Amino acid sequence: MVERTARDSPAQNVLLTDYAWPDLEVERRIIEGAGFRLLTGASAPAVAETITQMVRDSAPAAILTCWAEVTADAIAASSNLRIVARLGIGLDNIAVDEATRRGVWVTNVPSYCLEEVSDHAVGMILSWSRGLLHFDREVKAGRWQPASARLRRLSALTCGVVGYGRIGRRTAHKLSSGFGARVIAHDPLAQQPDPLVELVSFEELLARSDIVVLHAPLTAQTKYLINRDTLALMRPGAFLVNVSRGGLVDTDALIEALQAGHLSGAGLDVLENEPVVAPALASRPDVILTPHVAFSSDASLMELRHSACEEVVRVLRGERPHEARNSV
Repeated sequence: MVERTARDSPAQNVLLTDYAWPDLEVERRIIEGAGFRLLTGASAPAVAETITQMVRDSAPAAILTCWAEVTADAIAASSNLRIVARLGIGLDNIAVDEATRRGVWVTNVPSYCLEEVSDHAVGMILSWSRGLLHFDREVKAGRWQPASARLRRLSALTCGVVGYGRIGRRTAHKLSSGFGARVIAHDPLAQQPDPLVELVSFEELLARSDIVVLHAPLTAQTKYLINRDTLALMRPGAFLVNVSRGGLVDTDALIEALQAGHLSGAGLDVLENEPVVAPALASRPDVILTPHVAFSSDASLMELRHSACEEVVRVLRGERPHEARNSV
C-alpha cells in the first residue's frame, strides 16, 4: 500500500520504496519542500512484484530505494520516471541497463559511509585478533582462563583487501598506518595505489593473507567470488571479513571451510540470504555476525538521506545529477 502525502499528480510523485531509519522527516523536508509529492511504502522492503505494482499505481517521476529491488518491470511501469536514486552505494538491486535504455538516471551515494564501513571491518579484525568477543563470552559464562589465549599481533599479519575503491582504501590505510599491518590489495580497475599498499593478483592475495577483507561490489563477475576453490587458496587459519555484499560468498562453502578448520573464523556484516541466518553460522563462536549495519551511524545516515533526496530534486528540476552511475 502506498501512502499518499499530497495531492495526486503523477509527474510530481516521488516514490520511496523502503527505508532503514525511524522517521521520514529529512525526506519530507527536502522532497516536499521542493514542491514534489512524497509517496512511501513500508519501511521493510517489499517483494519485487509489489514494488512494480507500487510504481504502476503511483506513476512516479522518481524512485528512492534502499534495499527493495527495482526491476526492469518496475522501471517500465512508469512513463514519467526520470531517476532511480539508491539510498546506498551498491546498485545490484536496480536494473541499471533497463533504466539506461529508457533514459532514466541511476544515482547512488558513493562516499557517505567510508569511515563507518572501514571502521566496522577493522573492528571485526580486532575482535578476532584480540579475542574480544570470545573472552567476553567466556568470562560471562564464569570461565576465567587467560592461559587459553591464542591471540595475534596485528602488526605482524598480512591483510588482503579485495576491492580497492574508496572504502577499500580507507580500510587499507587504517590497517597499515594505524596498526602497522602489512597490506596488499586486489582490484582489476586499480592502478598502483601508494607505497604502503601493494597491488597483487587475487590468487596471490588469498595465498599471502592472514586476513581477507571483501570490499568488492556484487556483479555477475563477483558472485561467489569466495567459493570452495578460492577458499582452498587461502592460508590455513586465515580470517575472512565481508562488509560488502552477501552474494560475494558461497555460504555453504564457507561453512565447510570453518567446520574443517581451514579458516579460523569469519566476520560477516552481510549474508547471502539475509535476513535469514544459516544455523551453521549462527551457532559458531568463531563467526562474528552483524545485521548489515556497517554503513550506519547518525552522521552517515543523515548524509545519505540528504544526498539521495537532493539528487532527486536536482533531476526533477531539469539538472544533471552529481553522482550518476549511467549515461542517458
